[in-house]
Amino acid sequence: MTVPNPTTAVRVMRAPRARRSSWLFLASAAVLAAVTLAAAFAPFVAPYDPDAVDFLAFNGGPSAAHWLGTDGLGRDILSRMIWGARTALLGPLLVVIFSTVVGILLGLLAGWRGGWIDAVLGRAFDVVFAFPALLIAIMAVALFGKGLVAPVIAMSLAYAPYVARLTRSLITAERNRPYVAAYRVQGFGGAWIALRRVLPNVFPIVGAQSTLNFGYVLAELAGLSFLGLGVQAPAADWGAMINEAQPGIAGGHFLPAVVPAVAVVIVVVAVNIIGEELSERIGGGVSA
Repeated sequence: MTVPNPTTAVRVMRAPRARRSSWLFLASAAVLAAVTLAAAFAPFVAPYDPDAVDFLAFNGGPSAAHWLGTDGLGRDILSRMIWGARTALLGPLLVVIFSTVVGILLGLLAGWRGGWIDAVLGRAFDVVFAFPALLIAIMAVALFGKGLVAPVIAMSLAYAPYVARLTRSLITAERNRPYVAAYRVQGFGGAWIALRRVLPNVFPIVGAQSTLNFGYVLAELAGLSFLGLGVQAPAADWGAMINEAQPGIAGGHFLPAVVPAVAVVIVVVAVNIIGEELSERIGGGVSA
């Protein structure tokens, strides 16, 4: 009996999953690109002013004039969705950028230097891990007021330790590799090796994790706006739109609440698929 080539067998078994992952990745990337472009060109894409009130079109259904209908004040839902994508994406983007930069710096310091610095930073990370990011954001709102600024800063600080701990573990593994010792023998300083050679090797993995964080932060900031603690009405924001639409649900007007809720779910799922795919591809390409 002929035994098939193991490499070929594994490739055949993995082919359907690989194709499925590729299609999901491309579809998710297309969704995220469409939302991003709509947000960037909102003044040119939105058919109406997002705050324009039409007293003759309260809670109107989908029509040729209003593709997604209107809300309880007669405002075009599609226009508000397009403009709301700006705050929905901007907040998570700022959190991811800030938390990634701070987390990488702290993780690099802890992983490269080790010793008491690693121990102190590790205990500090454990303290932050004890509090959910959403709770920290609520505390920040209670101290500094409602809006987008306080939650963004608070959640950036809350997510930084996650990035730092991942970076620290990767840096700890990298600093013991032969190429680091080779650079030391050649006389290169530790800071140069860490920043110019070690950090670029771990950044792709950290970046993939930060992509996943984007989806989590988007959902949490939308939840804050839904609770009335984030972006405030009448500004167009997906979470705030769900909050404003609650009174209409009792009257059977579901679209003003369902549309932004579905948008949040779709974007979060798309970002998670992209992040998982990137993590898998980068992780599979990292050599031991």
